[in-house]
Amino acid sequence: MVDRRSKERYADLLRLEDQGDAGDAYTYCPPARDGVKVSSGPIVVKRLAAGPLVAALESRFEVTRGIDARLIVQLHAESPLVRTILEIDNRNQRHRLRARLPTGLTGVSAVAGGPFGTVERPAVTANPAAYPRETPVRTAPAQRFVAMARGNRGLAIFAPAFFEYESTAKGDLFITLLRAVGDLSRGDLPTRPGHAAWPTPIPDAQCLGTSRVEMALVPVTVADLERGDFLPQLWEDAFLPLTGLWLRDAAGLAPAAVDIALEGTGLVFSALKPAQIGSPMVLRCYNATNRKAAGAWRFGEGIKTAHRVRADEREAVGLILEQRGRIVRFVAEPHEIVSILVT
Repeated sequence: MVDRRSKERYADLLRLEDQGDAGDAYTYCPPARDGVKVSSGPIVVKRLAAGPLVAALESRFEVTRGIDARLIVQLHAESPLVRTILEIDNRNQRHRLRARLPTGLTGVSAVAGGPFGTVERPAVTANPAAYPRETPVRTAPAQRFVAMARGNRGLAIFAPAFFEYESTAKGDLFITLLRAVGDLSRGDLPTRPGHAAWPTPIPDAQCLGTSRVEMALVPVTVADLERGDFLPQLWEDAFLPLTGLWLRDAAGLAPAAVDIALEGTGLVFSALKPAQIGSPMVLRCYNATNRKAAGAWRFGEGIKTAHRVRADEREAVGLILEQRGRIVRFVAEPHEIVSILVT
């Protein structure tokens, strides 16, 4: 992949790597004398779409004996995202399948998405031999995205919901695609003392059959990450696109104007929901940056009242309405969640 803004190049992306997994649903454990098997081909490539709005390529290959893959890579016009669909036909048990994304960013921490912002985590470099009781966990959770960047070079990967990743000191990102395990908890793991839960088999956790994994890639810069709202907006473009709806009889309908809009650099929309009590509605956003942010909600039709409340919708403080109730302004402290109740 080539970033056409900075000319930075990213090679060998999404190479699939498979290795044994003797662990349970809580803890990964490599088997004794187990190696990593890397997909190497042969690869059959087919063009599915040639543009101008959508271009797509399909590749089919064997990851290792018992695991076949179909990868679709798409480019949409005027979008920086590289969209991918990975279909995995898994016939093996007790193994972990991951995708590797080399960034070339040595010593850079990963920035992982969370429910109300991001978490920065350095790579886990602890020596397992120094921890005889429990091996330090090298993987971590992410919601929506994980990214690494230094200067004008960086890479972000998106997924529809929660996923597991690992970052290395060499600058590689690993995304867990499958963990095929057979037990909820085992008491004989060298990586963890005792049971983590009830020892019971979970056969469906072997992930046999076909799995479909959607992801998207985009080159990023440090400035993109510092904006706060850049990655959440791209995630919405990838996984919450505009959707057409067919109505059998729509002769009497007219499109409504845009009624509600959030403004403010670094602010991310979180929820629009009915109030817990009464008929008002709650608008919620959060400041995804390390700095104070000025924001505003704009309404197509004027509202009657607006109150800033806690997340539990208590301790209401009245807000000033501007332009006959069409604008409500507020200030969000760094990483603050802002809930506003309106009627």
